[in-house]
Amino acid sequence: MSKRWILNASPLIVLAKVGQAELPLLLTNELAIPRAVVTEINAGPANDPAKQLLTTNRFTVIDTPLPPPEILAWDLGAGETAVLSFVLHNKDWTAILDDAAARKCARSFSLSVKGTLAVILLAKQNGIISSAAEVIRSLQTVGLRLNDNLIRQALWQTVGETWE
Repeated sequence: MSKRWILNASPLIVLAKVGQAELPLLLTNELAIPRAVVTEINAGPANDPAKQLLTTNRFTVIDTPLPPPEILAWDLGAGETAVLSFVLHNKDWTAILDDAAARKCARSFSLSVKGTLAVILLAKQNGIISSAAEVIRSLQTVGLRLNDNLIRQALWQTVGETWE
């Protein structure tokens, strides 16, 4: 089964800040970033690791379809809107985003969606990282906000790690 992901800005930004930006590349057969997400990242500080990463051309940048009114009605950011518009038109792709409203929107359209936590758990399951908990702790130090109970349950049930 082909794994095809389209990334929003926040997962790429936090993964890049902790030196784990290669994880989506290692976990997928195809990976894309909407031009709107590139614009969003490029508007950030010059020393932002995600912004620097985009200059390496390791990611495929794509134009996305115009968002339908049903997605626009959610009043999401440009990046989230582009990601969801793409997946709405390409159902075999998975949206990778962390924003709660965008994830709720994706579920309302029955779109495939994962967040940064799922990326970390998949990396652990595939032997790419040795400890999901350590990476999650690092992500929290750079601003990823996740509920401790969610982390505890996901770590234990998915990869058998504990969360203290």
